[in-house]
Amino acid sequence: MIRPSSSSKKIPNLFLRRRRKWAHSPYKTRWHYIFTQQQALQTLKKSCLSSNPDSIIQQSTQNPPKTPSHLLNCLINSFASYQCDPTLCAYNFVIKTLIQKSQFNELDHVLSHLLNVENFDIPEWVFVDLIKVYGKNGMFEEAIDLFYRIPKFRCVPTVLSLNSLLFILCRNKECLRIVPQLLLKSKCMNIRLEESSFSILIYGLCRIGRVDFAIKLLNYMINDELHPNGRMYSMVLSSLCRQKSVNMTSIEVMCVWEDMKRAGFRPRKEDFCSVIKFLGRQGKGKDAFDVLVEMKREGIKPDVKSYTMALYGLVEESEFCRVEELFDELLIFGLVPDVHTYNVYIKGLGKQKKANDAYLMIGSMEELGCPPNLITYNTVLEAFCKVDELSKAREVWSEMRKKGIELNDHSYRLMLDALVTGGEVIEACKMLEEMLSKSFLPMFCTFDKIVCSLCHEGLISEALHTLEGVSSHGVLPGSMSWESLLHGLNLNLDHVGVVLSSLANLHED
Repeated sequence: MIRPSSSSKKIPNLFLRRRRKWAHSPYKTRWHYIFTQQQALQTLKKSCLSSNPDSIIQQSTQNPPKTPSHLLNCLINSFASYQCDPTLCAYNFVIKTLIQKSQFNELDHVLSHLLNVENFDIPEWVFVDLIKVYGKNGMFEEAIDLFYRIPKFRCVPTVLSLNSLLFILCRNKECLRIVPQLLLKSKCMNIRLEESSFSILIYGLCRIGRVDFAIKLLNYMINDELHPNGRMYSMVLSSLCRQKSVNMTSIEVMCVWEDMKRAGFRPRKEDFCSVIKFLGRQGKGKDAFDVLVEMKREGIKPDVKSYTMALYGLVEESEFCRVEELFDELLIFGLVPDVHTYNVYIKGLGKQKKANDAYLMIGSMEELGCPPNLITYNTVLEAFCKVDELSKAREVWSEMRKKGIELNDHSYRLMLDALVTGGEVIEACKMLEEMLSKSFLPMFCTFDKIVCSLCHEGLISEALHTLEGVSSHGVLPGSMSWESLLHGLNLNLDHVGVVLSSLANLHED
């Protein structure tokens, strides 16, 4: 049997002498410490499950706690029993549990304990999650206060936490006024705004209709050597096109449009559609047509709405040759016109005084499976009224009634004006009564024409009856009606007292 050499026996003693300490106990190594922390966390979870959540919630809502919460006590006791320090994972579990139970009052005790008792660094994602939770529950002041206190928790705030706070503030119109002060404070906290921050701010400004400030932010980004992305331009562009302000001009929209292309971003299909729709609504038919041509040049197939808005703009500018070409192109590309497209095209025919062609389009629409609506019939009715074809207007009117089209005030006003222009004043009075029975009011000028026509034919009684019926609905006659009535009194003095009393009653009302 071979004995070990004496030198091998001296190795452990030599190891201990050189380091002047004894070897660690196997029960005090790092893996054992981590194991005890995991055991403490499991104990904490079991204690939370064993507790009655309903009683905790009722106690926290009726009497807001002034002492550490139940879950916080469980955390402290669980880790104390294993003689180890609480971990971030344990605190995160307690915070999530309190959020699930909506015990936001007890969160303050947990955060205070983290701030004053613990000494480990807290990662920023903990505060980002809390800020999002506060914002979701409308606790904006708590979210702002937590953001300002992040440095006290041994954490360096970055643009990540700032963006999370900006996102919830910019979604609330009342909280937007706090944003300037927040940005100044974040600068003192050494947080520099990034492209993502500007994107959130631009979204918030566009959402409340302050697109002018959004454009200024875009320009500020460029001056500060930041690079706006295509999404920001699209957001500003679509918001500009949705503006219905009379001060909004096509120049501002086209400036953003050109800036977007100069920045190297290719407009999307939605961007083209927004610009075409805006230009068409502004009556800039030629500009809308040019954008449509550019859209096709970029290889983007326009949809029916784009063609419809371009047609609308051309009709408003009376570019009827281009209207015909564009409508034919729409059909050649295999697109199916909808009722709005047909209405725009029929309106163009009416402006060209092609009322019969407009009427024939109704039959074509029905054959193609696109039933005409009230706007279609009103457009055709208006076309016949412009060319003084009362018989055709009556035909359209009877067809509307026969097909059960629900008439509106515009329908009655068109037909009433056509009857008065055609000299059918008695029939106009009957339709006026029907119109008033449906709570529709006539145009002021049409009302004057009816009264003047009745007086001109010597029908003073009918004129007074009409005057009384319409004025009872709040429509007062003009000077032409009174002059006609007073002129008619020279022929029939029996109605002088009635007219004067009616005049006095109207002014008293």
